[in-house]
Amino acid sequence: MPLATARVATTRSARHIKQLVSHMGHKVTTTLGPDGRGTITVASGTCTLMPTPDTLELTAAAVDAEALGRVQDVITRHLVRFATQEQLTVDWSAPIDGGDLEPLAPAVSDYLFSQHTPADEVLGGLAAATRDAVGEAAHMQVSSDEGALLTMLTRLTGARFAVEVGVFTGYSSLCIARGLSDGGRLLACDISEEWAAIGRPYWQKAGVADRIDLRIAPALETLRALDEEPVIDIAFVDADKPAYPAYYEEIVRRLRPGGLVVLDNVFLGGRVLDPAYQDERYVAMRRLNDLITTDDRVDSVMLPVRDGVTIARRR
Repeated sequence: MPLATARVATTRSARHIKQLVSHMGHKVTTTLGPDGRGTITVASGTCTLMPTPDTLELTAAAVDAEALGRVQDVITRHLVRFATQEQLTVDWSAPIDGGDLEPLAPAVSDYLFSQHTPADEVLGGLAAATRDAVGEAAHMQVSSDEGALLTMLTRLTGARFAVEVGVFTGYSSLCIARGLSDGGRLLACDISEEWAAIGRPYWQKAGVADRIDLRIAPALETLRALDEEPVIDIAFVDADKPAYPAYYEEIVRRLRPGGLVVLDNVFLGGRVLDPAYQDERYVAMRRLNDLITTDDRVDSVMLPVRDGVTIARRR
């Protein structure tokens, strides 16, 4: 459980962050963002520091509880030492497992579900058919609010050529296809004809089946077979997580200027935030999240929608 947080009461949070970053910078790796957010990386882990008007918010992370304790000790000692004009109290939370994090409080999540354009009968029918056909695996289907977001983004980009990596039963495919401009086409990539077949009747009912080109093959093969020209207007990735970095690269190089790539599950249940999780899928997602942030080909934002959604726009 290698995450811990602390809220330190102070009206000088921004000043304290600058002091820590400045005085510790010659011993450890530090960064200070234009928003005042600081990051201090020591041998045992990392601590982020966020200023607010009346508190300094700390989040420490490490690969195990022992290393976490060392991070907390280093940050606490230096913070208290440098705060010469006030007495600070740093009370760390009990260690937290990333898998137990709630990006949104349940009440907020429920409210968001009720405050978007509701799914119509076709989408509702497909959601019900998915639950009946696949049982617990239905959680792999995008939520109705995320589906509404996909339709809106597709329309806002005026998309004529869209790409989807990971179709499942076709709910997100339907949402993207509905947002396409006249004559638009969705290249939908998956490896399961059986699951995709659940969505076909609903694509027909929605009148978008002729817009969806379903390719049953490894998605990387399909993507790499595309022209190198930047022709993709919008892409949605919701497939096998270890391959996300490869999907992202193949898509971004083919995005037109102003085009979008949307990536689902960038939190992976909160475990991406927790360095104790070292399985391939978590390591790959962390690497991709960091890459997108520093990728000078795109502008990006990460949203706390369901399990985390990143939207990157090609410059």
